Amino acid sequence: MTKKLRNVLGFLLVFGPALFLIFISTRGCTHQFKTLDDYGALKNYSFTDSKGRNRTAEEFKGEIIIITTLQKGCPWDCSVSFWRLNQILYQHIRKNSHKQLKRVRMISFVTDGKGNPEKDLTLVQQMMERDVEGYDPNLWIVASGDVRSIYNIEHNNQTLLQKGEKYYGGEGFQELILLGDKENHLRMVLKGNQEGLIRRMKESLALLLKQYDKDRAIRK
Repeated sequence: MTKKLRNVLGFLLVFGPALFLIFISTRGCTHQFKTLDDYGALKNYSFTDSKGRNRTAEEFKGEIIIITTLQKGCPWDCSVSFWRLNQILYQHIRKNSHKQLKRVRMISFVTDGKGNPEKDLTLVQQMMERDVEGYDPNLWIVASGDVRSIYNIEHNNQTLLQKGEKYYGGEGFQELILLGDKENHLRMVLKGNQEGLIRRMKESLALLLKQYDKDRAIRK
């Protein structure tokens, strides 16, 4: 056996298993990559923010948007869990806003508890400033507007505008979080009153960001 051949065999014996594992794991990542379903375009919404400015969906083109509701009479856990929204979603976005999450924002529409818009945002805005660590009104926007029209979505003969006594205020949409992509398309709907589902929304956000990263890599 020549010296060159012995060197090649030695290299394979030492590094072969590691190279094989890298190959398998890379193939596995490709096959296991998940993408979020596209449920179609969200309505071209508009709203007034806590500073009285009129804003529209056009302003948020090219950004990922998380939409929720809040109620000034019961902000903590009536329709959605405010504390978990803050700790699981907002703090994650805030702490990574200079990195991959710099194009992600949250919009919370304030309702009267029955699904109707509240015009006075003062109390909820004060709550945000008091109770949310590092609150940035540009990242988490408090809004007044016709939020019911945004949730007026049908898919497979199912609507998000469910009504009934089992829902807070009789309006099921108030319990839901929406994830909208950069083209203002709905990509995920989950309840916002359970920790596990809010964590799943965080995972859905990560999947959407990975999809954009993959698309950019392909274009290059």
